[in-house]
Amino acid sequence: MSRHFHLTADGGSRGNPGPAGYGSVITENGKIIAELYDFIGVATNNVAEYSGLIAGLTAIHEIDSSATVDVKMDSKLVVEQMSGRWQIKHADMRVLAQSARAAHNPSLVSYSWIPRDENSHADRLANKALDQQAGGGEIIQVQQNYLTERLLSTEKATTIYLIRHGETILTPFKKFSGDGPLNPELTAQGLEQANKVAAAIAKLNPEAIIASPLKRTSQTAEAISRTTGLPIIFEESWIECSFGIWDGLSIDEVKEKYPADYQSWISSTGFAPPEGESYDNVALRIDAALNQIAAEYPGQRVVVVTHNGTIKSAAKVVVGAPAESIFHIDVSPCSITTVSIWPSDGLRALRSLNEQAHLH
Repeated sequence: MSRHFHLTADGGSRGNPGPAGYGSVITENGKIIAELYDFIGVATNNVAEYSGLIAGLTAIHEIDSSATVDVKMDSKLVVEQMSGRWQIKHADMRVLAQSARAAHNPSLVSYSWIPRDENSHADRLANKALDQQAGGGEIIQVQQNYLTERLLSTEKATTIYLIRHGETILTPFKKFSGDGPLNPELTAQGLEQANKVAAAIAKLNPEAIIASPLKRTSQTAEAISRTTGLPIIFEESWIECSFGIWDGLSIDEVKEKYPADYQSWISSTGFAPPEGESYDNVALRIDAALNQIAAEYPGQRVVVVTHNGTIKSAAKVVVGAPAESIFHIDVSPCSITTVSIWPSDGLRALRSLNEQAHLH
């Protein structure tokens, strides 16, 4: 009888790209069969994650070529691509996916996503590989050289223009405005801002428009759609952070009504307002959403109409800044933030933040 294994795999890069390593854990009936980890040199997170998967499947195939395998990973990109739900348009990513399929019969393998904290064993192994092989002082120079190389390369990056929606009735008062039932529309000022950013974006010749489905982002995206002639693709992953019962309240009101919770919120990005969402969770879904755009629109120019919290999270994720840096970034209504992602290896660069010249 064929055996059945569970495989968790992870990979990481200190710099994305930078020194990279992977970790894989193979279990059978709850018992650990193998722990695999290795340093793979300079690579991106995506490459490292695929490397962990390939190493694990290869080891399982050597144990039993007819075994069934349940793969669990916290990489949304790898899980969705290997499950066939996301297209793999870039050649280099297709090579990695093909290597994973060749490692073990794909009809015997199933994939599912798990939160990062449920993949801690594989993550520890990946970091073990990095700790044993990465050389402290050289890391910064390696990252800088790699980024310079990619900026000068002939490969066309996917360019993402992140647009915050226009002003709503809550914006001038700095009130919490998440995904709650208030769902405010644009003010007259907000509609004017939307038309101005639409005119600026049209000059950049975008090839796709993605938007959060809330009213304020929908109205802003509609202005851009009118000027470009492009249809709007609504994606839930770009919706604003949920502020739960704080929605519609000002900071002063939250401080007065929920002082302990507010202090916890400003002290940790892992804290979620009551009935709301933490900024750590927002960062996870925005990280996956950026990867999805790079995979589905390689080398293209994509407009994403979204929110303050999601754009701040994207900027933080792209530059690899500490989690608390999100509290030191602010994004104005109808500003433009530009990100480049090279599809072949997932390298990201923040090109601009909070551009507003078109509004003046």
